[in-house]
Amino acid sequence: MSEQTTSGTASAARRHDDDIRLAEQGERWLATGLSCEPADRAGAEAGVRIAYALAGLPAPRHILWLGSPAAGALGVAMLRTGQRGGRRDEHIRQALEAQGARPGELELGRSVRPKVRTRPWAQARAALTAKLGGTGFARHWAATARRPWQQLTDQLATPLRTRIDADLAGRLSARAGQTDQVAELPQAAREALLDAIGGQHDAAWLAAFDSHPDVDGLARVAGSAGWWWAFEHVAVLTERPVAVHRDNLGRLHHGDGPALFYPDGFGLHAWSGMPITAEVAAELPHLTVERIRGEGNAEMRRVMLEHFGFDRYLRESGASKTQSDECGTLWRVTLPGDEPLVMVEVLNSSPEPDGTFRTYFLRVPPTIRTARAGVAWTFDLTEEEYVPLQQT
Repeated sequence: MSEQTTSGTASAARRHDDDIRLAEQGERWLATGLSCEPADRAGAEAGVRIAYALAGLPAPRHILWLGSPAAGALGVAMLRTGQRGGRRDEHIRQALEAQGARPGELELGRSVRPKVRTRPWAQARAALTAKLGGTGFARHWAATARRPWQQLTDQLATPLRTRIDADLAGRLSARAGQTDQVAELPQAAREALLDAIGGQHDAAWLAAFDSHPDVDGLARVAGSAGWWWAFEHVAVLTERPVAVHRDNLGRLHHGDGPALFYPDGFGLHAWSGMPITAEVAAELPHLTVERIRGEGNAEMRRVMLEHFGFDRYLRESGASKTQSDECGTLWRVTLPGDEPLVMVEVLNSSPEPDGTFRTYFLRVPPTIRTARAGVAWTFDLTEEEYVPLQQT
């Protein structure tokens, strides 16, 4: 073996080891982002002080705790506006007052998020890019942060933020025509969402920077607590969830209660990543064909169909058998305001342990006209290309 070949082999081995180490680093931060452990309040508060110090700021005079990101946004709004909220917000107001923070009597000061969160991230990214080069940084990011970002930011933090904002928008809409003062609290809470720092959900990008000194404070908070807010005089921190339910793609998914649930009772219901209301979630175990057919929202109807079962819906809704051949039977049923539900019924050619043969239903595009074309489509083949050795 030549010296050049030996050197190339060693380089490839080092690169392989680096890839494994970076992937493990990403998985470690992903676990941090999904943690459902109670907040380590002392650790989080120490992280806050470090983050302020790294930003050249004095530590906040007050560090307050609330039970969820939703409570955090409303708590910040109460402190900023002096509004006490209604009965549904009473637990937030009481939690603030129990910590000596009465709405209207505690000065937050300006948001220091740009100094505490945005600038350190930019500094760490610039330093790593200077060290690795543009291509090297891209490879490093892909190895460490691509999966945490997809699993935490796309599948979890963004739906959570969207749900909280939608709730607040609904409260604003319900108060249309009332005084500006009544609408002030939900509007201020929506604005507070823009200032939130991700806490454990910042693990999505911290995975790329790990122990970089510029993000030390942020990393400590991420490892200890949920979303938080940073102001000149006050920091508002929140608990981590007590439960996160996801499907095999990492999407929020639970048919028996909230998919994401916080200790103060705030929860986010979702099915296959699709946020749904608590009312729809409560209906899922009791769905009927008539209820599904009467649902006006196409996305909600899809959630209902998935939970009810496409094959069960075909059987109970009077679906039409449109064609059959050696590959199976094609079924079709119309859905109000949506594309038709078309499925191929196929029989597994391999017997079960008891000697029976299991029937499966495969959903196919509504343009499919034969069972054979439908089965071929599931293999990404045309009807002419599909020549099975053994049908399944």
